[in-house]
Amino acid sequence: MIKTSSYKDLVVWQRSMEVVIEIYKASRLFPKSELYGLTSQMRRAAVAIPSNITEGYTRAHRVEYMHFLQIAYSSAAELETQLLIDQKLEYRGNFSAASALLLEVIKMLSRMLSQLRKQE
Repeated sequence: MIKTSSYKDLVVWQRSMEVVIEIYKASRLFPKSELYGLTSQMRRAAVAIPSNITEGYTRAHRVEYMHFLQIAYSSAAELETQLLIDQKLEYRGNFSAASALLLEVIKMLSRMLSQLRKQE
């Protein structure tokens, strides 16, 4: 594993921040009736991904890091489900960039967790 001096150096954190921006941009087009529904849920799930990567990175122990990476992974899966709900509701938000980035983040988190489990 490559040592980094900051969580900001992690590509997975950088990409997850991009996911947040894309989710915020695209969810602006949702109906006002979704402000406290799907819009809020998607934004919270998106923000939770880099937030948990950060929190895990700044913890003192690998087990804690893994725990927070798992939470970030779960938030990413939650967001993926919400994007599918958007498609079914046909709100027509343009989430193609967010979806592609999210898939990349999910794969990176999965690899990171796998590598950290091997070190146990």
